[in-house]
This record gives sequence, C-alpha cells and structure tokens, in this order.
Amino acid sequence: MRGSGRFRNGIIWLLVFVAVGALLYNFMPTDNTKTIALTEMAGAIRAGQVAEIRVNGDELRIKRDGSQTEVVAHEVVAHKEREASIFDVLDNLGVTEQVLEEQNVEIIIEDPSRWGGLMTLASGVLPLLFFGGLIFFMMRQARVGGGQALSFGKSKARMFSGDKPTVTFEDVAGVEEAKQELAEVIDFLREPEKFIALGARIPKGVLMVGPPGCGKTLMARAVAGEADVPFFSISGSEFVEMFVRLLSLVVRDLFDQAKKHSPCIVFIDEIDAVGRHRGAGLGGSHDEREQTLNQILVEMDGFDTDTNVIIIAATNRPDILDPALLRPGRVDRRVVVDRPHMKGRRKILEIHARGKPLGRDVELDVIAKQTPGFSGADLENLVNEAAILAARRDGKSITMEDFEEATEKVLKGPERKNRVISDEEREIIAYHEAGHALVLKMLPNTDPVHKITIVSRGSALGYVRPLPERDEYLHSTAKLKDEIAVSLGGRVAEELVFGDMTNGANEDLERVTKTARSMVTQYGMSEALGPLQFGDRDELVFLGKEIGEQRNYSDAMAELIDAEVRRIVAEAYECARELLSEHEGALHRIAQHLMDVETMSGEELDELLAPLLEPAPAGQAGAAPTPA
Repeated sequence: MRGSGRFRNGIIWLLVFVAVGALLYNFMPTDNTKTIALTEMAGAIRAGQVAEIRVNGDELRIKRDGSQTEVVAHEVVAHKEREASIFDVLDNLGVTEQVLEEQNVEIIIEDPSRWGGLMTLASGVLPLLFFGGLIFFMMRQARVGGGQALSFGKSKARMFSGDKPTVTFEDVAGVEEAKQELAEVIDFLREPEKFIALGARIPKGVLMVGPPGCGKTLMARAVAGEADVPFFSISGSEFVEMFVRLLSLVVRDLFDQAKKHSPCIVFIDEIDAVGRHRGAGLGGSHDEREQTLNQILVEMDGFDTDTNVIIIAATNRPDILDPALLRPGRVDRRVVVDRPHMKGRRKILEIHARGKPLGRDVELDVIAKQTPGFSGADLENLVNEAAILAARRDGKSITMEDFEEATEKVLKGPERKNRVISDEEREIIAYHEAGHALVLKMLPNTDPVHKITIVSRGSALGYVRPLPERDEYLHSTAKLKDEIAVSLGGRVAEELVFGDMTNGANEDLERVTKTARSMVTQYGMSEALGPLQFGDRDELVFLGKEIGEQRNYSDAMAELIDAEVRRIVAEAYECARELLSEHEGALHRIAQHLMDVETMSGEELDELLAPLLEPAPAGQAGAAPTPA
C-alpha cells in the first residue's frame, strides 16, 4: 500500500513537471530567428547565400550558408501537393529549379503531423492538466492532513480518550487540596447518579489559579489520565484565527464537539489570553479578543442541564479576568495551585528522582529546606541539573554535592571561574560577606547560616545563604528589622575595616529600601503613622502589568513616610554597626578564613566562632542598641 502511494505521487509530480515544461515552451522564444519578406528570400537564394530550405505546413524556413541563424518567411500558401507548392512559390519569385541546382540549395519537406501537431496539443492541453493536478494535489493533502489547510473556523482542540493515561495523580505532588477538588469533578463525571441523588448540581467550570510552574497544566494532564471520559485540550491563544469573523465559529465548533462526546472535560490553558476584562482592550468593544470571550460566555451558559461537560481553565492572573467569566454558573469552583510547602517539595523531589541513581549521602529533606519558594518546575530543573553535573564528572550516581551545586546554579547562576578579581577586591568581598554572616548569626530573628562564599556566580561577587528551618508565611516587625540589619551588614563591615564603601551593596540597599517602605506604606508597621496603607497601585488590565503607584496622600504625609523609612533603615544600620564593632575580632577571623578557603559551611562557621562568641543576645529583636 505504501509503495503504490509513492508510485501515484511520483506520477503526479511527473505530470506536473511535464506540464510546467510545456507551459514554458509555449511562451518562450524558440530561437534567434527573424521574419523576412519572400522577395528578400528570393534575392538571398540568387546571391548564393542560402544552403537549405525547410518546409513544414504553412511555415517556410531558410538557413543562410555558413550561419546557424534561421530566417523565417511566413504565410506560404499551402497546396494539396506540398512539394509542388514550394516550387510554384519559388518560380513566381523568379527562382527556378535550375537556379536552385546551381546554388546547391537543399529543399526539405517535413510532415507537419509528426512534431508540430504534438507540441501544439501539448502546449494547449498540458497547462490545463497542470492546474487541474495542482488543485487535486492540494485537496488530497488537505484530506491527509486532517483538513488543516481548509479548516478555517474549526477548533484546534486536541482530544484525548483517557484510556491510555501518561500522567496520573500519582505523578503530581505538593498540591493535595487541588487534587481533591479535581478528584470530585472526575467522580461526578464517572458516577453522576451519586451526586444527583443528593440534589447536587454538576459544576460547569473550574478555574485553576497559581504562579507559573506550579503544575496547573500537569494537573490537567493528570485529570485526563484519571478520567474515563474524552478530554479536550486547547490554549487560549489558539482561539485566535486568521479572520476575525471566524472566531465565533471556532468557539462554537469546540463546544459542539464537547457536546457530542458528553460527558467530557474541556481544558483551556492560559485563559487570560482571551478572558481579560472587557472594555480594557485597545480596540474597544470590537476587539477580536472580546468577541471571542463573548462567544465563550454564551456557550458556557448555554449548556443543557443534562449535558455533562466541565470546563477546566488555568491562569496565573485571575485578577485581570472578566467578572462575567468568574461568576457562579460559569466558574463554580476556584482551585489554588500554589508553590509547595516543605513536605510538598520533598514529595516532588521524590517524583523527579524516580529512576535516577542517587548517592547514599543524598538527603532530600535538606534539599527541600534549601529551596523555599521553589515551584514544581524549579525542582524538576534542579534534579535535572544535578543529574547533568553528575554525568559531566563521569559519576555513577548523583551525590549531595551535585544537588548543592545545582541549587547554587539555579539560585545564583553558574560559577564564573574566568572572572579575574584582584587581591584588594577579593579582600573587600570577603569582609563584605563576613559582615552579612556575622550579623545573621548574632540576631535572634533570623535563619541559621548555611553557606558563605566569595566565589563569583552570575552577577554576585559573593553571597551568604541562610537555611530556613520551616516555611514562614507571616513576618513580624522584629524579623523584618533584623533582615534589614543583615542586608546592611556587608556595607557596615566595609566602612569599619576600610573606612570607605563600595558599590557592592547595590542590591542590598535596593532590598533594604523596598522592605522598609513596605513596612510603612503597606504593612502598617510604623508607630508614627499607625495601621494605615498609603498609595494605590495602578494597573493596565489589558497588559496585566503594574505601571506605578497612585498617591492618595498629601505632600506632608509623603515627608512623614520618607522620614519613617529613613528611621527604620538608620536603626537597623546602627544595630549592625554595634554588633560588628563589638565582635570585630570575629569579623576579621571569618574574612581571613574566607580568603583562604573561599567557601565555608554553617557548621564550619560555628566551629570557627565557638571560642570567640557568646550566646546570641536576648531582648527585643531588631531593636537598635545604644551606640558604644
């Protein structure tokens, strides 16, 4: 069957090439000939310039002696006897047979039915065959390709039967609540009678909300694997068609297919591409996106009560979706797929470590602690980077060192071994990081030190990594003040040791300013201003970006805000300065050890400082000590 198909395709392409050749032959000039009068031809014969006369029907050609150029004389009267006709014509021009013999002129009479008729037929018929074959070929390709070439107005949704699942709920971890919510939807499709008996109504729509990389699409694939019903998958951007008028047809076709395969699930990924708030588009109410959304709203509300079709949509920007899309009856349930907590990260690491040879020293619990704020996609990338590092060193298993290096690479970037740093700058970097580490260790409302390094990674010349003992969702005033003091520790250390400061604290100061301003304007942590929020954030709903802060306070209040921000930062700066001044010997010891080894762990830091430091000071966290 495959060979016969190839043979037919070969025949079609051969006919196309022949037709193109005939078409080109019909329109291109055959040679460099020119037309002359019959009298000129007769004069050339008498002058002995003609070597050959060729007759083909009503066409007469002559070849001049010694030249390949043919001169054509047209409109020769054709007689029944072609042989007699040429002599009659020549005799009328005064060229007798005797003259022809004297000048050695050869007369050749061709059969016009041999080639001339065939080429005339080919030049007229083959172009028609060419265009007909081209149309046939395009239609055939359209049928083979599922009609994609002529599928304007058709939905591009992909349907999965669910009988051969590739992803199930066992492959999803860290989002147990979301799994439970979607498992109820699947149970409703499998056993609707159990819910209907209690008067429950089928949820028409489910919106999955969460940051990028947290597993919304993976969850939808797991639903397809768990459900024994058809599953339609489409992206919000795939609703866009070449022609605007066909958008409603695309949406209508998708929902028509869903109704025919009921009960089923329709998954719309990145629904914010078409579901943004109406009236905010650059094209007004006639915007292409809004017309698509209008049709989606009509179709979601137009389902029959006995049609078991559930819409599952995913987005990371629920704040910009149109309210009509989110109302009950269209979206009955909102499922949050958030970043995983520590136990969830541990389970996700187990899933991505399946089938990979892990070393005996690998502790997934420690890796989970080191990666707060990582999404499922980040953890997958982390495990993959660790495997790549192990393969690069020709290892037989993935060790804890590989995971540590992969974590550093994901957080800070690759190690920049080729960056040349002078000894003077290297010493400044060592004291800068030692200042961060010492303040981090001395203050009570901070996390333990996990790693200190002066090895350059990404844009960082060095850094200190804490190790959170648990996931924290609330931050007290004391903790925020201690974090500001830790960020300022590097700047304070430079000033104490070298009597000068560098631009190495650029990112530290940016973080300090942002935290202090948030404490005053958003968190209500200023005693002078009280529990108030200042400033409204403006957003372009269509673009989905924050474009600035709208002031809802007076100039006098702005001065108070600036004064409070400056006070918080100044107190934290004095706190860090007092700690480093009091333990300057420890600061020098950490910096000198960093210049020797470049990288040290939290345990090494504890051993280094054990004979020098007293227990961490008690009292109110973050409070500025009295200057010495």
